[in-house]
Amino acid sequence: MKNEPLLCRCRYALKGVRSAFKTEASFRTQIFFAVLAILALAVLRPKPIWWALALLTIASLLATELINTAIETILDRVHPEQHPLIARAKDCAAGAVFMLSLASVAVWTALILDLWMN
Repeated sequence: MKNEPLLCRCRYALKGVRSAFKTEASFRTQIFFAVLAILALAVLRPKPIWWALALLTIASLLATELINTAIETILDRVHPEQHPLIARAKDCAAGAVFMLSLASVAVWTALILDLWMN
């Protein structure tokens, strides 16, 4: 994959997104909420800065979910048995998704408050 043309690298990336969508319920849930959020942006029509913040939050959350999936997949392949350090690594990756989910809620709360107050 290294030093391959951009189009090939994009295909690999999309293959990973499709794989996560097929195999990970949490990724499908995040996609569902991302679509709802984009529809809400279209309806609410906030200022461009809110579009940028919301879309950045959505992209960050989906990317983190993909990284979490990659970490879990690698760890399950390398060490399929239960191990406290493997569990810690998986929990930390899930914690990263959780933290971004909280940040997303904070951004949307601020957006709604801004729209309500103006």
